Amino acid sequence: MELVTYPDREFMYLGLADRIAGQLADFLRRDGRASFCVPGGTTPGPIFDTLSGVDIDWANVAIFLNDERWVDETSERSNTRLLRQRLLRGRAAAANFVPLHREGFTTPEPALEALAEGIRPHLPISVLLLGMGTDMHTASLFPGADRLEEALAADAPLLLAMRAEAAGEPRVTLTAPVLAGAMNIHILITGPEKRAALERAQGLSASEAPVKAVLANATVHWAE
Repeated sequence: MELVTYPDREFMYLGLADRIAGQLADFLRRDGRASFCVPGGTTPGPIFDTLSGVDIDWANVAIFLNDERWVDETSERSNTRLLRQRLLRGRAAAANFVPLHREGFTTPEPALEALAEGIRPHLPISVLLLGMGTDMHTASLFPGADRLEEALAADAPLLLAMRAEAAGEPRVTLTAPVLAGAMNIHILITGPEKRAALERAQGLSASEAPVKAVLANATVHWAE
C-alpha cells in the first residue's frame, strides 16, 4: 500500500483527477479502450466534476460502479443518479455506462447474471476508485454482511447481492477478486476517523476489515 497525503481536500481532488485522467489516457493510447470503476456517495463528486471535462476519448471508456443500492434511479439513494449528475456529463457523457441495476426486479438476485455479462468484457478494470467507511467497508463489502465470506473468496463470482445492517437496502457489489485485480487501484478517504480506520485495517483480516482485500496494491489518497 502507498499512502499519499495532501495539504487539503481541494488539492487532493485535483491531483487525483489528474492522475486518473492520465492513467485512462495511457490505456486508451495503448489498447484503444479503458474501463473506469467508481464509487457512489458524495465524497468523489469533485473528482467527477473535474474528470467530466477532461479531453480524452470517452467513447472508448466503460464506466461502472463498484456497487449499487437496489433502488430505482429516481431514488435519492441511487449511486447511478449521482454518477449521472457529476461524471456522465460534459465530455464524459460520451462514455459507455454499464449499469449495476435493472428496473422491474424487486430483488437483485434474478438480474445478477445479466448484469455480470455487461461488466465482464471490461475486465480487468483499468482504473479503480474506491471509498472506505469508518467500519472499514469498501464497495458493499461490509463487515458482518450475509455473503461477505463468499465475496472475499478467490473463486467469488463477478457480482454478488449483499445485505448488511449497515447497508440499508440490498446491494449489488463487485467482489474482492474483481476489485483486487484492477490494474490501478485508488482509495479516497478524508478526515482523521478514516485515517485511523485505515491504520486499524492493516492489522485485521479481510473478514474484519473488508478494505484489506484490496490494500496490498492500492494507493490511498488522504486529506484532513
